[in-house]
Amino acid sequence: MSPHSDSGHDDHSHLSDTELRVRSLESLLTDKGLVNPEALDAIVDRYENKIGPRNGSRVVARAWVDPDFKQRLLENASAAIDSLGYTSTQGVDMLVLENTPTVHNVTVCTLCSCYPWAVLGLPPAWYKSFPFRSRVVKDPRGVLQEFGLKLGAGIEVRVWDSTAELRYIVLPERPAGTEGMSEEALADLVTRNSMIGTEKAANPKAGKS
Repeated sequence: MSPHSDSGHDDHSHLSDTELRVRSLESLLTDKGLVNPEALDAIVDRYENKIGPRNGSRVVARAWVDPDFKQRLLENASAAIDSLGYTSTQGVDMLVLENTPTVHNVTVCTLCSCYPWAVLGLPPAWYKSFPFRSRVVKDPRGVLQEFGLKLGAGIEVRVWDSTAELRYIVLPERPAGTEGMSEEALADLVTRNSMIGTEKAANPKAGKS
């Protein structure tokens, strides 16, 4: 597990100049009536929950159907992800954490919100919240249960702390009953939250939420 230290976080603890400018521009346009806040929220939601995580879901689906790719992904995630064209501009290393019947991984950034944007899109608001960042380390089972994920006592829960230099992606277990499904159909079962570790991949009968 990555140690919970201050290394690699200092330059991400505050909003960047670009983020401050974006927020100021958004506020100005909203005040002048040039931007509908609800429409803007809908656009953000689409990139946060649908378009953004699509890259990661395709990485996961490929690993489910291609054992060689999965092995490369677990050995050198950055290179394997780059091979699919999802190159990060953040200049950080990636590490993929495989969930198994006995181990469940969940990722967090305890000091700020370091996050694998290239494959997961925009981070959800709760990922950046102080309660999640502090409580998931102290009581991961309790936090996961609040997300609706209740894990058996025999399953080990591992919490991984991201930094500015290293980002994590969870490789969720492939759902039962997906034999014979196409790679594209499998990608539809992979949610952003399942790649953070706060839920499992969707059941093929229930579909993707």
